Amino acid sequence: MNYSFEYIDIILLAMIAGFIFLRLRGILGKRTGFEGKSAPQFQEILKNVDTKIKKEQNLNFDEVAQKDFLKGAKIAYETIITDFSDDDNKLVKSKPLLSQKIQEQFNQALKERSNKGHFAEITFIGVNSADIKEHKKTNNLLQVTVDFVGEVITCIRDKDKKIISGDPEKIKKIYDTWVFSRDMRSNNPNWQLVDILT
Repeated sequence: MNYSFEYIDIILLAMIAGFIFLRLRGILGKRTGFEGKSAPQFQEILKNVDTKIKKEQNLNFDEVAQKDFLKGAKIAYETIITDFSDDDNKLVKSKPLLSQKIQEQFNQALKERSNKGHFAEITFIGVNSADIKEHKKTNNLLQVTVDFVGEVITCIRDKDKKIISGDPEKIKKIYDTWVFSRDMRSNNPNWQLVDILT
C-alpha cells in the first residue's frame, strides 16, 4: 500500500514539473543563446562606435596605412597616365582621382593636343618604385608626396599617324613626383592627385 502512495507522489511531482516546464516554455519561448536583432538603440550605439573606430584608424597614417596607400597610389599612377593617352582626349577613368586644379590642367593639355591634331600612344610597362617622400597633416587634410619611377613606351603622332616625338619601340624610364591629398575624417577612402611637382 505504501508503494502505491510513492508511485502517486512520483506521478504528481512529474505532472507538476511538466506543468512548470510548459509554462516556462510558453513564457520564454524556445530560443537557445542570443537570436534575433539587437534593440534599435543598441544598433545605433554599435554604429557610432564602428564609425568612431574607423575615423580613429583613418587618422593614423602608420606603416601599415602607408603600405596600403602606396598600393593604391601605384594603381592611380597607371590609371592616370594611360587615361591621358586615350585617342578621344577625355579623362574618363581617372577623373575621380584628380582634384579640380589637376583636371583643368590635364583638360587644357588634351585640348591643345587635339587642336594640333596630335594624339599620344602610351603603353604602360610598370612602376619600378614608389616611395613616400614626405607626408604632412594640415587640420584634417593629409598630403602625401610620392616619388614614382615608371616605365612606358610612348610616342606622339600627327593626324597622318606620323611620329612627331617618342619611339613606339623603345621603353622609356620616367620620373614623377606627385602629391596626393585626402580628408582623414571623411568616410570616403579615395585620395586625389592635387599637384605634380617638377
